[in-house]
Amino acid sequence: MGTGAAVALVFVGCCCNVVSLELLVRQFPGCGNIVTFAQFLFIALEGFIFETHFGRKKPAIPVRNYVIMVTMFFTVSVINNYALNFNIAMPLHMIFRSGSLIANMILGIIILKKRYSASKYLSIALVSAGIFICTIMSAKQVNVASEGSEEQNVHAFMRWLVGIGMLTFALLMSARMGIFQETLYKQYGKHSKEALFYNHCLPLPGFLLLSTDIYNHCVYFSQSTPTVVPVVGVTVPLMWLYLLINVITQYVCIRGVFILTTECASLTVTLVVTLRKFLSLIFSIMYFQNPFTEWHWVGTGVVFLGTLLYTEVWSSVRAALRGPDVEEKKAD
Repeated sequence: MGTGAAVALVFVGCCCNVVSLELLVRQFPGCGNIVTFAQFLFIALEGFIFETHFGRKKPAIPVRNYVIMVTMFFTVSVINNYALNFNIAMPLHMIFRSGSLIANMILGIIILKKRYSASKYLSIALVSAGIFICTIMSAKQVNVASEGSEEQNVHAFMRWLVGIGMLTFALLMSARMGIFQETLYKQYGKHSKEALFYNHCLPLPGFLLLSTDIYNHCVYFSQSTPTVVPVVGVTVPLMWLYLLINVITQYVCIRGVFILTTECASLTVTLVVTLRKFLSLIFSIMYFQNPFTEWHWVGTGVVFLGTLLYTEVWSSVRAALRGPDVEEKKAD
């Protein structure tokens, strides 16, 4: 599969995934656990069949290292989805998760003793400022939307603060996992597809802790409005159809990113994922009419400007434009 097809997988898969997730969350705001479980189960089954060949293939990286990685990955995935229960709007959820660059840089400085250029620090300042603007504006919307007594308003705002705390913790934990993966790949080599399988397979027993919530949402989903699946003609509850679409599109998105990592430079992958987040955000706002003020647009623009600055896209574009001229001068 070519690079163009992989990029198409990322954009189509991830944008459709955002739509299906929002359709689920709007009906059942607390469905994060069943969504996470379904995604993990599907990707684990696919990896068990096509990556490990039904368990016959031994892992290149020791399983004990995967256990550490999986603990962090499981925690991040569950907390990110569960945060939607705490008055966190989908646009803010996406913007907040776009702050992974700042978390990576902070932990890189602390743990790996890395040093960065001035442009990198500027980009991180922009990302931080953008997230701060969007967060403050969303906080005001929580207060406005909470119609009722002052006590109810305070309770709604406190729940929102808990959600923000959860997203912040997940952001830092995700960055720590990235650093752990980086050191692991340096030691054992890159085995992205193998890591994808173990990251989704090993956490499955952990969902037993959430089994009651998952079972309850299975019941809720089964009681949703029946609908006919196009082409197949089978009638299923609507929420189960949305969940199936979400799981498939999540796999398509992850698969597209995996293909890109094997065929493109890391800068290209980062740029594609960043643009995908931006388009997903715009689509979510336009399609679902999510509340989004002028300040939200300013904050979003600042976040993505900082992200593009961090990935040195401008330098790459200038170098590409100057390329022919430089080669002609060398020839002369």
